[in-house]
Amino acid sequence: MTAIISVSNLSKTYASGFKALKSIDLEIRRGEIFALLGPNGAGKTTLISIICGLVNPSSGTVLADGHDISRDYRAARSAIGLVPQELTTDAFETVWSTVSFSRGLFGKARNPAHIEQVLRDLSLWDKRDTEIRRLSGGMKRRVLIAKALSHEPRILFLDEPTAGVDVELRQDMWRMVRKLREDGVTIILTTHYIEEAEEMADRVGVISKGEIILVEEKSELMRKLGRKQLTLALQEQLSAIPEALAAFDLSLAANGSELIYSYDTKAERTGITALLQALAEAGIRFRDLQTSQSSLEDIFVSLVRSRS
Repeated sequence: MTAIISVSNLSKTYASGFKALKSIDLEIRRGEIFALLGPNGAGKTTLISIICGLVNPSSGTVLADGHDISRDYRAARSAIGLVPQELTTDAFETVWSTVSFSRGLFGKARNPAHIEQVLRDLSLWDKRDTEIRRLSGGMKRRVLIAKALSHEPRILFLDEPTAGVDVELRQDMWRMVRKLREDGVTIILTTHYIEEAEEMADRVGVISKGEIILVEEKSELMRKLGRKQLTLALQEQLSAIPEALAAFDLSLAANGSELIYSYDTKAERTGITALLQALAEAGIRFRDLQTSQSSLEDIFVSLVRSRS
């Protein structure tokens, strides 16, 4: 699959001396949903802002849909729609006016039918004549998405798009994201709701302290880094793990009433059979057991901690 965004050796150092980005190399594939994860201050917004032409890089190059963002700014920027974190709209304009005006900023001819379709897709059609200041926070965020889609971009950046949005609006937004991807739009999102990235993304990138520390297919990431846990509900509480079980990766939980065994999902042998035998020999009985697998959030936290 061809890349629609290519970032090469990209760095950003601010006047204060703070290095926000350090030699970033990244390719985002045409037509995918790419989730960029990272803690606050990791460089997510700086990276997006540079690609979108809002912040100048200190070094490196960025191509958006084949156009250099510095040398061919207009063509690159017209391919991109950005939904920023901040609610930045003219409070006294109507929804219809502010979305239509955004389209004109990119030199696009008037297309009322397209604006109408965007507003209908975002459940904003009945608010088209309402001033922005009279909308709820969730509706204002929908207006930001409508503005980003007004000029029919092939790349859409969503920077924390569901922050402060209620569950119903969030679900509507993700339905819209899926439809856009079906229509060929490439989606890049940052989110603190990691379960959304786990559900939506094709690939995941993790950024920490201005560096990309991992880019991986989501399914492959879960397979390679995910660990399973076997939780044993014990018949009698333990105050400590017996020495006879020291060879196993065990921990106690629930005040000693649960024994948790962690194992590698890709190992040839899980060790569960040997563990159960060792438990029987140690006279430890259990009344129930269950397994669970690491979530994307677990993996993300462990990756960031390993770089701290």
